[in-house]
Amino acid sequence: MKIALDVMGGDNAPDSTIEGGLDALKECDDIFIYFVGPSTKINEKLDEFGVDDIKDRFEVVEASEVITNEEKPVEAIRKKKDSSLVKAVSLVRDNEADTAVTAGSTGAFMAAGYFVLRRIKGIDRPALAPIFPSASGYTIVLDVGSNMDAKPEHLLQYAKMGSIYAKGVFKIEKPTVGLLNVGTEEGKGNELTKKAYDLLKEADDINFKGNIEARDVPGGAVDVVVCDGFVGNVMLKFMEGAASFIFGSLKKEITKSFSRKVGAVMLKSAFSDFAKQMDYTEHGGAPLLGVKGALIKSHGSSDAKAIKNAILKQGKGLIESKVLEQFNNTI
Repeated sequence: MKIALDVMGGDNAPDSTIEGGLDALKECDDIFIYFVGPSTKINEKLDEFGVDDIKDRFEVVEASEVITNEEKPVEAIRKKKDSSLVKAVSLVRDNEADTAVTAGSTGAFMAAGYFVLRRIKGIDRPALAPIFPSASGYTIVLDVGSNMDAKPEHLLQYAKMGSIYAKGVFKIEKPTVGLLNVGTEEGKGNELTKKAYDLLKEADDINFKGNIEARDVPGGAVDVVVCDGFVGNVMLKFMEGAASFIFGSLKKEITKSFSRKVGAVMLKSAFSDFAKQMDYTEHGGAPLLGVKGALIKSHGSSDAKAIKNAILKQGKGLIESKVLEQFNNTI
């Protein structure tokens, strides 16, 4: 399996991206990585890490330009053809790589999906689909930022893609789907959710369970949650902030007394397991569903661990699940 890695994407590039890529190569024997970016800089870093034992399992692909978060996504994609992001995605388009991974600009990432790979037939708007930790394990939420102004039919498409993704990757035989709303009763919400509800209710190829509230997501009420990208992104950012607050407050309270510190030692394994479940670096990233290829977006602040998991858990997992083929055959 061949992975195109945008070396220059993310706040910690290129050090963390290169290190994460090398860690993935060392952990998994059946992948090959294209390190895409300025070859001189990449080769210098590779020499620092030491790669003699795996040098036949990667290739450096020259890309002289970098797309930053400050640039207009569509304009940057069109003008910077030699950017590390565009060249990484182009390797997927040209069937030289199976998937591309980046921690770079989210807007540029989605624009590359739209204009370099193009949408699959039957999908009007691709969706970014991360997994949220929940009481049932994990819940897929889409969209979380790809399309801020969705139409009812887009949410129906998200539900279909999310269901196929849940079944293919997480082996859930009949995934349940919920529409994120301000109440659980039918008829709640704005015009978008009301019309989307009717479409979802009438669809016979999804297991629609009705409206759910944001507080139901961590409880694992459904396997797949659909919403427009604006609402999804707000919820994603809130949950990231809430997790940070909880861990920070817990750490502060534990250090207030000796007895609390002793208790924390006794509960160390429980705290560790909980922290692992909430840690975004464990999951690596999220796929952009609905384009003609496998694209994985990592968090902008991804470290080497997050990059490694984006490659192995998200990119490799998506390809092995054959989900993209099912999109083409089902939607």
